[in-house]
Amino acid sequence: MTSNHTDCHYCLQSLHGRKYALREENAYCVSCYDSLFASPCEECKQPIECDSKDLAYKGRHWHERCFKCAKCSRSLVEKPFAAKDEVLLCTECYSDEYSSKCFHCQKTIMPGSRKMEFKGSSWHESCFVCQYCRQPLGTKPLITKDNENYCVPCFEKQFAHHCYSCKKVITSGGVTYHDQPWHKECFVCAGCKTQLSGQRFISKDEYPYCVDCFSKLYAKKCAACKKPITAHGTAKFISFEERQWHGECFNCAKCSVSLVGRGFLTQQDDVLCHECGSAS
Repeated sequence: MTSNHTDCHYCLQSLHGRKYALREENAYCVSCYDSLFASPCEECKQPIECDSKDLAYKGRHWHERCFKCAKCSRSLVEKPFAAKDEVLLCTECYSDEYSSKCFHCQKTIMPGSRKMEFKGSSWHESCFVCQYCRQPLGTKPLITKDNENYCVPCFEKQFAHHCYSCKKVITSGGVTYHDQPWHKECFVCAGCKTQLSGQRFISKDEYPYCVDCFSKLYAKKCAACKKPITAHGTAKFISFEERQWHGECFNCAKCSVSLVGRGFLTQQDDVLCHECGSAS
């Protein structure tokens, strides 16, 4: 502006008919103002004089002609830009150097656009979709199979097993019995309904039974102790004329010596060692 003030506040020279600048209501000639208050340009290091446009960003200053991308040198005046380690870059150069690449299309995810992240990879929001129905997954629950993402309904429709018992989808875990999938909670003893997952069981007529139920319902009884003899495990049992004994119960009825692996005699319902049988 042209001076109506009398003198420069700093050098005291007359401002009559000269350009001046105001600062805190004080008038300065252009020369004094520039030497006292002009900011140095980040690019060229020269003072940004009062008759030049001063572009400022985070406490730093540039001439309008110096405010440009550090990589491609295009002007950033009135254009979007990004800063990296105090270096200014246009959005295109910044994206090429630092932005994530979409896992699906391998194109740059531009600064300011919404980015979806999952298992260490990034997607455009429009690329992060169910592999089957192609609907956006957003933040909805999803399931990954062979590096492809599926919404839960599509995954269940395409891949999930259905429980042989309740016919509902098995989402995790499960048990296979007779080549059929079961929920752990559905795989129960046919007798007492106790869960059998992780437990010993015995099959009878295509149904699973816990050892206790099988013993009570189907196992033969020991002729000596009358307790069930199960075929489960490694316990030995002896069978003779439609009667069975636990290995530890197959003893002489008189002297109690074990008859396992030895010859024996019968006397009515008793089994006897040769010595006791001969003495009878």
